[in-house]
Amino acid sequence: MDSASFLFHLRREFDAFRACLDGDLSVPVEHCGDWTLRELAEHLGGTNLWAAAAVTEKRGDYRAEAAPREQAALVRWFVETCVTLLEVLDADPSAAAWTFYPPHTVGFWQRRRCLETLVHRWDAEHALGAAGPIDAEPAGEGVAEVFDTMAPRQVVRGRACPPAYAVRLHAADTGASWTYGPGEPVAALTATAERLLLMLWGRMPSSDESFVWEGDRTAGRRLLGAALVP
Repeated sequence: MDSASFLFHLRREFDAFRACLDGDLSVPVEHCGDWTLRELAEHLGGTNLWAAAAVTEKRGDYRAEAAPREQAALVRWFVETCVTLLEVLDADPSAAAWTFYPPHTVGFWQRRRCLETLVHRWDAEHALGAAGPIDAEPAGEGVAEVFDTMAPRQVVRGRACPPAYAVRLHAADTGASWTYGPGEPVAALTATAERLLLMLWGRMPSSDESFVWEGDRTAGRRLLGAALVP
């Protein structure tokens, strides 16, 4: 995906998430600890402003003020954070920015914010009982990001061990594939790009019947079940 594609999907995901905020903000969000939908909205809006500051001020220590409590005000605040971020990210993807992992560019944030928003949009819709699909192309980018950014960062930060062997993932709908770990893969997993992404982010188990395993399934599930993402 290129810069324009990331921004296109980011706008769509923002709109879909915002629509969720017309619902019950007190509902729990299953895969986000003890957060409610209100707290998820505050997280996503606050990190919109954090990422905007990472681009405009080249720093990673920005802290957003608390979001409004009243529902209509919260919605307005969230939309404003989206507008702010989209304006900041509508820039040369090669321009310098503070990031928490290479590359240190605006393009990093175009990709990261698109992928974070689509997962949390799914979270919000799932909390309300109607999770819509994730498009295959950004879902595949999300799988790639886990292996080229998130998992290596987890290792650097001491949250996970370097992989001792390899597992291969294959997206049945796009034909894309990814290998994580050294050497010849001991196992292979096939599913749609969406399901692979949701599995890697802990939204569904790798034992789900929609996943097709080959090779050493136990070793494969052990590796993919490690702390690959924050």
